[in-house]
Amino acid sequence: MQVLSDVVATHSFGRQLALLLPAGSILLLGGDLGAGKTCLVQGLAAGLGIEEPITSPTFALAQHYPLLKNGAAAGGLVHLDLYRLELAAAADELFAQEEEEARALGALLAVEWPERLSRPPAGCWQIQLSLSDPANPAAGRLVELRSPS
Repeated sequence: MQVLSDVVATHSFGRQLALLLPAGSILLLGGDLGAGKTCLVQGLAAGLGIEEPITSPTFALAQHYPLLKNGAAAGGLVHLDLYRLELAAAADELFAQEEEEARALGALLAVEWPERLSRPPAGCWQIQLSLSDPANPAAGRLVELRSPS
């Protein structure tokens, strides 16, 4: 477990993680509201070389940020947020669609609220974020990274 002191540290952790994850990885991001999941994804995007603003896809459910090489998609990021999906079947269906799209692009798939799925997909990286002091969000975050089992 690692302590991330602030937003800058969370963003930096995401940037560093982007350089470590194999192309086409799936990253499941757990944590309560305000734990820093979207901030970490913003860092992932920066680490991948994505320059456009990254926002939470809570209402859109999924955002695609392809990287282009010679005019063709070559990697990038697919950012999925399952928070609004209450039925596991709906979350499973959307996840399957976005996983297929991410694989076709060779993109990293970052999934917020993976607990909405009926079961965790196999072979995924997992991050759990939590506030180090829930009474004081400025106190930083705890992050635990688990590699695929």
